[in-house]
Amino acid sequence: MRTKRLLTAAGLCAALVSVSAAERNPIIETATVDGIIRPVTAEFMRSTIAKADAEGAALVVFTLHTPGGLLDSTREINNAILAAKTPVAVFVGPAGYRAASAGFIITIAADIAAMAPGTHIGAAHPVAGNGEKVDEVMAKKMSSDTAAYARTLATQRGRNVALVEQAVTESRSFTEQEAIGATPPLIDIIASDVGDLIKKLNGRTIKRFNGTSATVPLANADVRTVEMTVAQQVVSAIAHPQIAYLLLTLGTLGLTIELWSPGAVAPGVVGGICLLLAFFALSVLPVSYAGLLLIMLGFTLLVLEVKVTSHGLLAIGGILSLLFGSLMLIDSPLPEMQIGLRLILPMVVTLSAIVLFLVGLGLRVQKQPSVTGESGMLHAPGQALTAIDAGGVGRVSTHGEIWSATAAEPIQPGDRVVVTGMAGLTLTVRRA
Repeated sequence: MRTKRLLTAAGLCAALVSVSAAERNPIIETATVDGIIRPVTAEFMRSTIAKADAEGAALVVFTLHTPGGLLDSTREINNAILAAKTPVAVFVGPAGYRAASAGFIITIAADIAAMAPGTHIGAAHPVAGNGEKVDEVMAKKMSSDTAAYARTLATQRGRNVALVEQAVTESRSFTEQEAIGATPPLIDIIASDVGDLIKKLNGRTIKRFNGTSATVPLANADVRTVEMTVAQQVVSAIAHPQIAYLLLTLGTLGLTIELWSPGAVAPGVVGGICLLLAFFALSVLPVSYAGLLLIMLGFTLLVLEVKVTSHGLLAIGGILSLLFGSLMLIDSPLPEMQIGLRLILPMVVTLSAIVLFLVGLGLRVQKQPSVTGESGMLHAPGQALTAIDAGGVGRVSTHGEIWSATAAEPIQPGDRVVVTGMAGLTLTVRRA
């Protein structure tokens, strides 16, 4: 009897939970993806989808505006979308924005593809991951592979396969009217904003990638905004071409100063941290290793200027190497991935000025006379403590010490003298 009562209580609790879940307002998770598609973007979108699945959300909406990005990250995002329990909508907006290249493929992979008026998608022709040019055969292989991937997504989603392939092979782009007016269409809905999209999706039946259908009741939905975590925001900020370039140059400068002034500690610590962060950022960016080596060569030549007499040739070579290396560091067809001259020129001029200033300080120190040993005693001023006959020996005070001294002329006690030579522990002096 006791067991029966426990089972009845458990069943009642389960029923209450079921009723509560059924009566609660539907949850919609929304997130904005702004910028280049890269590993941190893939992690953010995957975690948002996982959060929606765990909460039993009715819909996930990604507001997407991007110039493109890395194909590997795009595939990771699409894999998460295809495997999601929660329907995923990708909304290209607001007006004036685009979803090009990788963003186009992500839009095609979504359960619901939507665009705002005044937006466009497409231009998905692949380029090399490091931004460098590839030969014709490799370019065809890359294009064919990406086109096949996009066709698969479009076929399963019931979207216009021919236009999707043209976007990949011919870099064709489409406005929102062209996308929805095609037969079959490329997208499902045109909406002014996320709120308008949710209204238009309320009660709509969505076909999932696995062939099943799901109806999304979105009336009185609890719309929640998902933001990047602090760690994701930091990684996203670091993995930007201009930030990576700043970290690389400042890190190299810090280590250079530490090598010139061993024991300063602070420049070495800061420089090491900056370099590690720069290398992390560069590991997820399309980097030209020729540009990276030119930057390192530039710093090396500037440092050698203090060691080798080149009449400024090494310094000029170092500055030019820094300039060309900076221009070549990020070699990508995407304008958003470029490091502009507005950043490069001030950085090169400033770094060159700092390095040459430090080189100048080193040269001035080298030209100063020695203050130790025999050379440090020559021309040192002093005072006679005893009388010194011509050719005789007496005592003088110099450098705060008392020395035996000889002179070629008579010197009286208290006379000011100058050291002209040194033999062992005996100085040769003359009257000042």
